Amino acid sequence: MHRLITAPFRPLTYTRWLHLCVPMLLVAVWMFIEDEVPWAPALIIAPFGLVPWMRTAEGLQAQFLLTPYDRGAEESAISARASKRWSDRWRTVLWLEIRLGVAFAAMFATVWLPAFSVELLTTALGYPIHGDVMLPVVPPPWLAAVLTPLPLLVTVFLMGELITAIAIRLLGPSSVERLSVLEERTERLLERTRIARELHDTIGHALTVAVVQAGAARAAGDPAFTERALSAIEETGRTALEDLDRVLSVLRDSGPRPSQRPTLADADRLLDSTRASGAQVHARLSGPLDTLPGPVTREAYRILQEALTNVLRHCGPVPVDVSVAMTDRQLALEVSNPLPEGQGSPGGGSGSGLRGIQERAALLGGSADSGPHRGRWRVRARLPLST
Repeated sequence: MHRLITAPFRPLTYTRWLHLCVPMLLVAVWMFIEDEVPWAPALIIAPFGLVPWMRTAEGLQAQFLLTPYDRGAEESAISARASKRWSDRWRTVLWLEIRLGVAFAAMFATVWLPAFSVELLTTALGYPIHGDVMLPVVPPPWLAAVLTPLPLLVTVFLMGELITAIAIRLLGPSSVERLSVLEERTERLLERTRIARELHDTIGHALTVAVVQAGAARAAGDPAFTERALSAIEETGRTALEDLDRVLSVLRDSGPRPSQRPTLADADRLLDSTRASGAQVHARLSGPLDTLPGPVTREAYRILQEALTNVLRHCGPVPVDVSVAMTDRQLALEVSNPLPEGQGSPGGGSGSGLRGIQERAALLGGSADSGPHRGRWRVRARLPLST
């Protein structure tokens, strides 16, 4: 009831009325050419509904005039995509026929009702219109003035609601389109998650190395050690900036990438950066790592980077054992370090880094786990080579 009362003050009421009037242009032109076959326009428009792009045109028009509040939304109630299946084409044909019928009824009502309103008002004022139509009851002038526009407004409002409901039913997204939208949204979410992990691993590692190096240089008080620490901070920062520029270029979706994502072939640089922070890294890398599949070698690098970052962040420069072994079927990666006194888990905080390691491994169909093992903290990942 509230919507009906406020309908005269809402622009949506008049845009829907305009939508109802558009099909009558075809009827008007046809009646000017041939007025003895008024139902011919219904046959003329039927084949156009089978054209795929007709659904786009009708969907855009319906979005602009019937549901402007929903236009541009990812899950719009009315679709503006071309028909891809015959079921969508037949729904478009049915929509065109029903739209023409509803428009004809609306135009008849909006022409007849004003004429009736004029007769009602003039008769109430004492100026009866001579003709065949006679009013059974003549209301007072004030009541006639109130009732004159009411039937017209109610008709326009109800016709607008009706045509909108039909448009949502016949021009709404099909099950295939809903699935396509869901897949696109899932891909965007996965891309966001991947970029978030990239930023977390790259920037987190660089800041951790910088903090550890700066603290060690201050405590050492040795100019030579300070020089080495500054060099390590500079190299790590330069690498982080390069990775950040690459990730931002993906977000902007413009321009070539400044460099490819690092792989296990760059593991020596990562291990040297950790050693420069004061940690004693004992690494055992076996197998033809340069022949690893692209996704495996890239994700393995990030897993190794996050594991080493956790060691520096939560345990400091402690001895670290790194093992990377490649077999015919999988890549096995393991990082272990002594547990700090009074701390059960070097993961610390919310554990987002360890959770990211598990997510990376799971995306490749592998597995990853972390936890205490024989008095040490161990991060282990198994990545299948067939992805």
